[in-house]
Amino acid sequence: MQKNRICELFQIEIPIIQGGMIWCSGWELAAAVSNAGGLGLIGAGSMYPDVLRMHIQRCKQATVKPFGVNVPLLYPDIEQLMKIIIEEKVPIVFTSAGNPKTWTSKLQAAGIKVAHVVSSSKFAVKCEEAGVDAVVAEGFEAGGHNGREETTTLCLIPAVASAIKIPLLAAGGVGSGAAMAACLALGADGVQIGSRFVACLESSAHLKFKERILSATEGDTKLSLKSLTPVRLLKNEFAEQIQLLESQGASKEILMDVLGRARAKRGMFEGDLVAGELEIGQVSAHIDSIVSAESVVNEIWNDCLSRIDQLQQNYLG
Repeated sequence: MQKNRICELFQIEIPIIQGGMIWCSGWELAAAVSNAGGLGLIGAGSMYPDVLRMHIQRCKQATVKPFGVNVPLLYPDIEQLMKIIIEEKVPIVFTSAGNPKTWTSKLQAAGIKVAHVVSSSKFAVKCEEAGVDAVVAEGFEAGGHNGREETTTLCLIPAVASAIKIPLLAAGGVGSGAAMAACLALGADGVQIGSRFVACLESSAHLKFKERILSATEGDTKLSLKSLTPVRLLKNEFAEQIQLLESQGASKEILMDVLGRARAKRGMFEGDLVAGELEIGQVSAHIDSIVSAESVVNEIWNDCLSRIDQLQQNYLG
């Protein structure tokens, strides 16, 4: 049987990576996913440098298995974050929202594996040229910050798979074993999952936010703030305000003023379902329970294998 490239690269048992989501992905969730055989990521995008160090150290205490840190490259204190990651000997870093050339070689020189998140095959090729170890191709179904191209995962993955030779992770709309099996069939070596892990017991998201996810139905999310940085949000009063301003041609300055500071923290971490920013993917419409991260990993992986076996039985006899 051919070995899985993602499992070999990151030294994990199951090719499921938990997305590093701001305000939701602390050490507890990352450790739980890694202990279940996948790869847990600490979301550094919402952490001050000293807070990130604390999360890394606690994650080390909670698991002996590999884990990583997700770092948006536009983070204002990026130098301090990377210094801490190198000092703490974090084995894996997932970067996003910036040029992978800036940090890839420096991290690799410290023995760190690097993956970068993209939303197009064009940028996937640039990542490969920059020397990253793996690429995450994220379709616009995904929650949180998103690509301007609005390419769906179903179209994006085969395009990226044919454009690069390095390991590929599929993201966006993946929350079940069936979806994972589909991504593998399209050419991915594994998947990165965000939204499903938000509604986990170990997620640091506020309980009110988790419960709102459970009640989400089709069409309850929308890609907004395209003139700034596109982000998929659950519809609420804040999202409707943004949509109205955008339809009226509001300037970037006005949108930034309305967005203000700590809007995402207010929604996802503090549970303000009215005026907070609620980042979640379209797959939220299929999430109906708050369970452990271990349960999510096992359910998705076992169902994925079962789906593959069933397809072989159905069509190969």
